[in-house]
Amino acid sequence: MTLTLYFLRHGQTEWSRNNAFCGSLDPELTPDGIEMASSFASSYSSTPWEAIFCSPMHRTLATARPLCEAIEMQPQLRDGLKEINYGKWEASTPEAVSVEFHDDYIRWLADPAWYAPTGGEMAVAIASRSGQVIEEIKHLYKDGNVLIVSHKATIRIMLCSLLGIDVGRFRFRLGCPVGSVSVVEFTSHGPLLKVLADRTHQNERLRNLPGT
Repeated sequence: MTLTLYFLRHGQTEWSRNNAFCGSLDPELTPDGIEMASSFASSYSSTPWEAIFCSPMHRTLATARPLCEAIEMQPQLRDGLKEINYGKWEASTPEAVSVEFHDDYIRWLADPAWYAPTGGEMAVAIASRSGQVIEEIKHLYKDGNVLIVSHKATIRIMLCSLLGIDVGRFRFRLGCPVGSVSVVEFTSHGPLLKVLADRTHQNERLRNLPGT
């Protein structure tokens, strides 16, 4: 057997629905977000899980909860799986940020690896802290399935780091809609992306909701 990581993005929130920056903010899931979490649990409760690692934010805990209850497993909380801190951009739309923090926004678009949102975090910092969690998982679990419940930017940064993609391109190389799951298997040749941003566990209505 090999170690396989499942990266699950949390379900819909008010901020994801409105395409606003939400990192250190801690909103609850919307009713649709709760349905996304239940859909994942229904589809994946029969998967043999070794562990569930989760960002300690309300939206990720609520997304993990239906599966945790179904299989009677407690999530292991790690701060390293939190979303990027967007600093002064929190709760603003990209359009508003482009006006109020124009120069910072342009620099961030060009290379978010080394340029942070105003008062926020660089992608390399997220790569470092989330990478420590992945190394911990690899040390604890040599094979089997491990679920990681996290956030849009953080998941894409983790995937870039594992797959050898420039972290500064995380926003433009990998999709990660709400409630989606991506799967990486650790083979003898290194990490292999098996699934990217799958949402077949959601019904058509959920898959077609507006937002990110």
